[in-house]
Amino acid sequence: MNHRNTAAFFRVEGILLSRGVLAASAYIAANAKKFGERALRLGLVALAAPVHGLLGQTDRALAHRIVHLAFRGISEDRVAILAEEYAEDILKGKLLDQGVELMKRARDEGRRVVLLSDGISAIMEPFARHLKHHDELICNHLEFRDGEATGKLLEPIIGGASGGRWLRQYAAEHDIDLAQCSAYGSHGPDMLLLSAVGRPCAVNPDFVLRRSARDADWPIIEYHD
Repeated sequence: MNHRNTAAFFRVEGILLSRGVLAASAYIAANAKKFGERALRLGLVALAAPVHGLLGQTDRALAHRIVHLAFRGISEDRVAILAEEYAEDILKGKLLDQGVELMKRARDEGRRVVLLSDGISAIMEPFARHLKHHDELICNHLEFRDGEATGKLLEPIIGGASGGRWLRQYAAEHDIDLAQCSAYGSHGPDMLLLSAVGRPCAVNPDFVLRRSARDADWPIIEYHD
C-alpha cells in the first residue's frame, strides 16, 4: 500500500491514554507556585469538570476552552516546566500498550500514522517523543501574550465537532484518499471523524459512540489500561 496516499488517524485520548485534559489541567493547577494560587486554579478546574462532562458530547471545543481557563496568568516558562513534568512523570506511565499495537499495525500496513489529541502542545509534544510508529501529532495550542498564558486555545481546536471537516482539508493538502484510510475514536464527537474514512473503528467507546458504531456496523475494540 502506498504510504503517501493513505493514513490512519488515532485519537490519543481513550486509545493511547486513559487520561484527558481535565487531569492535565488539575496537575498544572495543583503545582502553581503559591498556595492561594493553587487553591484558586484547582477551584476553576473543579467548576469546569461537570461543565466539561455535559458539553463533551455536544460542544467539545467549548468544553476544552473552559477547562484551560485555569492556565490564565501562568508564565510560559512555568507551563513548559510543569507540562514536561506531567508528560514524563505521569503520561509516560499511562500509555496503553494495546493502542501502541494498533499504531504499529497501521504502520506495518504502510499507512501514514497521524495522532489527534485534545491536549496542549506543551504536554503532548514531550509525550509523543516516547512514541514510535507515528508520523505526525496534531494537538491544541495554548495562547500566550507577554510571556503569560491567556487561558485561551488557538484555533482550530482539536476535539470539536469540526473533526470531519478538518480531516477532509488535511486529506486534500496531503493528497490522501480518505476512502482508503482508517480512523480510531473513543468519544461521541469522533463520529464525524470516523464517518469520513473508509475504515472506521471505535475503541473503548463511550455510550454515544458505541450506539452509533453498532448502528453503522463499525468494528468495536475494547481493552483496559
